[in-house]
Amino acid sequence: MPNSPLESKPVGGAERAPHPRSFVSGRRRFVDQEASPSTWRGVKISWGEKVGYALGDTGANFFWKTIEFFLLVYYTDVFGLTPLQAGTMFLVARVVDAVADPLMGLVADRTHSRFGSFRPYLLYGAAPLAFFGVLTWTVPDLGGGARLVYAYVTYITLMVVYTIVNIPYSALMGVVSEDPDERTRLSSARFVGAFAAGLLVQFATLRLVDALGGGP
Repeated sequence: MPNSPLESKPVGGAERAPHPRSFVSGRRRFVDQEASPSTWRGVKISWGEKVGYALGDTGANFFWKTIEFFLLVYYTDVFGLTPLQAGTMFLVARVVDAVADPLMGLVADRTHSRFGSFRPYLLYGAAPLAFFGVLTWTVPDLGGGARLVYAYVTYITLMVVYTIVNIPYSALMGVVSEDPDERTRLSSARFVGAFAAGLLVQFATLRLVDALGGGP
């Protein structure tokens, strides 16, 4: 008898390829690393899981596309910053991102919890992301210098929290399945969700401002 479930009896003097085992741990699906790559295709990600993962990027892009399309105009035309102040703040934020992104990847890889390595950051980062998203688009009743500090604190904190959520979210795609075809389909679903968010932001944002903004 074979000594383990992965071992098989030899046939014709040669061993057969071990049969893969798939299992779920903390709602993550894995394939046994000793299985042949040709057998990975037995591990499938359901359409519901693909849609759920895609909606994660839809939510992230409600933030990102709004920032990409409208934040500079908001800071100069509504918030009251000069183009130089806004541009310098964006530069500082990108420098912070250059440090925060790889650092967050290292932290997530070394995280061990009952929810796995990556999901805790999605679970506990969603509320702070929403909170600082609202603060970033809120004009405070402050003077010029204090208002600039407020802009720096809220925008850079928003970018850091976005990193805390989005880096682990992106990393999930590499661990939900060992099948490269399944990961490709999951990636396609993700970007459908992202593009849908971008189109919705472009279509709806200014209309919502006109309907709900209370401005002239």
